[in-house]
Amino acid sequence: MMIAYLDQQLRLGPGAEAEPHPAGGELDPELEAASEDFGGVARALPAAVLRPGSADDVAGAIRLASRSDRLTVAARGNGHSVAGQALAPGGIVLDMRAMARIELVFSDGGQPCADVGAGVLWGELLEWGVREHGMAPRSWTDYLGLTVGGTLSNAGISGQAFRKGPQIANVAELEVVTGEAERVVCSPSHRSDLFFAALGGLGQFGIITRARIPLYPAPRLDRGTWQTFESLVACGEFDYVEGFAFLNRGDDPASGWDSVPIGPGSVFEQDLIPQGSGPLLYCLELALNHELNDDVDKRMEELLRPLKYIKGLEFSLEVSYVEFLSRVNLAESEARANGSWDAPHPWLNILISASNIVDFDHEVLQPMLKDGIGGPMLIYPLLRSRWDPRMSVALPDSEVFYLVALLRFTRPYPVGPPVEDLISQNREILNRCRSNGYDFKLYLPHYKTQPEWAHHFGKNWARFVNLKARFDSRAILAPGQLIFSRAHPPTS
Repeated sequence: MMIAYLDQQLRLGPGAEAEPHPAGGELDPELEAASEDFGGVARALPAAVLRPGSADDVAGAIRLASRSDRLTVAARGNGHSVAGQALAPGGIVLDMRAMARIELVFSDGGQPCADVGAGVLWGELLEWGVREHGMAPRSWTDYLGLTVGGTLSNAGISGQAFRKGPQIANVAELEVVTGEAERVVCSPSHRSDLFFAALGGLGQFGIITRARIPLYPAPRLDRGTWQTFESLVACGEFDYVEGFAFLNRGDDPASGWDSVPIGPGSVFEQDLIPQGSGPLLYCLELALNHELNDDVDKRMEELLRPLKYIKGLEFSLEVSYVEFLSRVNLAESEARANGSWDAPHPWLNILISASNIVDFDHEVLQPMLKDGIGGPMLIYPLLRSRWDPRMSVALPDSEVFYLVALLRFTRPYPVGPPVEDLISQNREILNRCRSNGYDFKLYLPHYKTQPEWAHHFGKNWARFVNLKARFDSRAILAPGQLIFSRAHPPTS
């Protein structure tokens, strides 16, 4: 019934009035919010926005689109794509936040799991799991205001991923509605082709409507430490490892000394920085999960002893597990207050081989970003062996690779730089990577031509196209990725 109403609305055109819609999904009359995303660099008005109440509603929207030769369907979580990936020009946007159920279930082997709708935020899942059951997933993103379906369609990485793998490596089961409007429950042992295709599949093969995520006892406390390094050091025994670059100066609160999260009451003694250290310094953010009776101070001291860092520029803070994982909330509040949250965010995320990271530092970071980017410059290690090769994500070839995340939070122009300048700098960085022959891939990729996508997926491109032809033969899904189009559907 609801899909029939949507069909009527689309036939009448934007702004027309129709009979009140029935229950079973809900149409949103406000299209503007779904016409852009957090990146703020792409805009496309959809024909309709649907808040689906079930996987059947999602399937109905896809069936409706299949009766047209132009309609497309895009799933939108919390709107945090950065290059228009969740837009559907003239099509149907599904507001997946409407699918926000969470339930505790157990696998056949007794493993507790959270059975969650795709629209649940990771922060909501964390609060529910710890508060209600003392349990939590073991792999996270830094920012928890992202939906489960959104990150599973990409990868979902943070400082736990080098040990526990990305979020897409920590899923027991999915419910997916394919581009053929087929509703499928899949897992590593049942319909595994679709299960692994959907994980990191950029929404190309189906819309994730539900995920079953294993839960584990949540640590009570996290002891975090921050150290300034002259070189990046991967540390294998901590529960969390991230690094970042920051400006070796004090006049830039967004990227300089004041950007180091040292905790209340601590002082960053810049006089301890050796002369000639260069325009950028490097910091590792490390965390140990522990219980109240653990001798965490001794353990932390032993783990830090082999590391090379500037003595006196190490800072330690003890917080609850939930507080640690939610630490970015403060940065969000500050960005909303100063206007940078609502400005364009032309972010650039690169996965680059460990064999190239030192040269990348010398050839890109230090000469090109010596004045900062107005936000965090994250750099931290990941292990290829923690990623299942059957998943759709494109990775560098080496076992150890790094995420380099340039997360710009500049003020809107004219207070901040024109967004075109920031995009141009991103393009220059990628051109430098290509000309230097680095082994790298974009994370949260965005390309405009199919040859660029073919190069991105490399030897797995043929498999990607074949999967698209099987599960979305009309190229209805995720048009904002610009991989396929209704006019040029995949051919196996």
